[in-house]
Amino acid sequence: MKKISQVLNWLSSLKIAILLLLLIAISCATGTLIPQQESDQFYYDNFNKNPFLGVINGNILLLLEFNHVYTSFWFLFLLIWLGLALAVCSFRRQLPILKSALNWIDYKSPRQIAKLSIAQTIVTNNNLESLEKIKLNLRAQGWNVKETDGRIAARQGVIGRVGPILIHLGMILLMIGATYGSLNGKTIEKFLAPGRSIDLLTNNEETGLTIELQKFQIERDPQGRPEQYRSIVNVIEPNGNTQSKEISVNYPFRYKGLTLYQADWSLAAITIQIENSPKLQIPIEPIPELGEQVWGTIIPTKKDGTNPILLTVESELGPVIIYNSDGTLLTTLSTNKEELVKETLIKIINIIPSSGLLLKHDPGVPLVYTSFAIILIGGSLSIISTKKIWILHEKGKSMIYIGGLSNRNLSGLSKELPNFISLLEN
Repeated sequence: MKKISQVLNWLSSLKIAILLLLLIAISCATGTLIPQQESDQFYYDNFNKNPFLGVINGNILLLLEFNHVYTSFWFLFLLIWLGLALAVCSFRRQLPILKSALNWIDYKSPRQIAKLSIAQTIVTNNNLESLEKIKLNLRAQGWNVKETDGRIAARQGVIGRVGPILIHLGMILLMIGATYGSLNGKTIEKFLAPGRSIDLLTNNEETGLTIELQKFQIERDPQGRPEQYRSIVNVIEPNGNTQSKEISVNYPFRYKGLTLYQADWSLAAITIQIENSPKLQIPIEPIPELGEQVWGTIIPTKKDGTNPILLTVESELGPVIIYNSDGTLLTTLSTNKEELVKETLIKIINIIPSSGLLLKHDPGVPLVYTSFAIILIGGSLSIISTKKIWILHEKGKSMIYIGGLSNRNLSGLSKELPNFISLLEN
């Protein structure tokens, strides 16, 4: 039994809790510095030549599960350990402190009062009247008062003792919610062109919600640099009910546990017309060899598939730059313009952008938000100081003994006490 008590004391020690918080903070920083949830080859390619911190190469990184820090066994172990330490601390320390604060302590001798943090003896000629006056004054100022045979006990701010317990409870719920969300949450990143949609499957592999992009717009500054991306999305339920909303960067759309973020943008296709052909919508792909944000495609200029040309573009506003098969610049075409290219009339109708949507389903969010509310309430209550005052009158003597203590802000109580003493001296 003694060993169990020692283990529990060790688990609930402040040093252990601080050490765990430090390790968790370092782990979170590591998860921020190292890209998460990438392929194994990504870590081999990037960290074998340039090891993390100079020693952790791709093999060690994967072995230590640094590629998914927040769901690794050791990170979850740290969270469970911290949660257990907080729970033990609450049961072994905070709950007894709260219970002690709720219990009325009856001091029956002047010696007991003299041992308090603040104590004073007052000589008075009218004991009963003075005690009644201070009792009424205490109650008027919000103190809870209990009187027993000429002895008065008063307390204020006992609810402040609930604060640390709520903070511990909130932190435990926060870790449970974050862990549950990490293990069961889903994240999908998808580029959609206007009019396109994506079907989300339920756990039973059945079609659930359908996300449709109705409209996408890129707002640019006078120099042509992107400033904001806006998408109008339709969320369609299996029964046909539809809800539409505009989302933009920092303004997501939350719908029944699903959060849609405006994350990025891209270019999806070029609509062109070759000679008298119908309007052709040709998909384009990124070409990193030509630049960070360059998209393009190769098309033939002859019906037999010969004389290919390369069309490249850097924004939805154009222009489209056209190159020969050997890389020679042929011409530059703006939208709604046409020109002979290698004896073929080509017209650029428009350039279709695509919206980069990030879809997140995190079932732990309600727990996380609840935990934040509990922590805020607990932190607010913890500011409240718990104050206690005892007043004792010895029968047959013209002396009254008064003393008090406070778990914090003792100087505040020492400033209040003279006001009560003045009532006893009158």
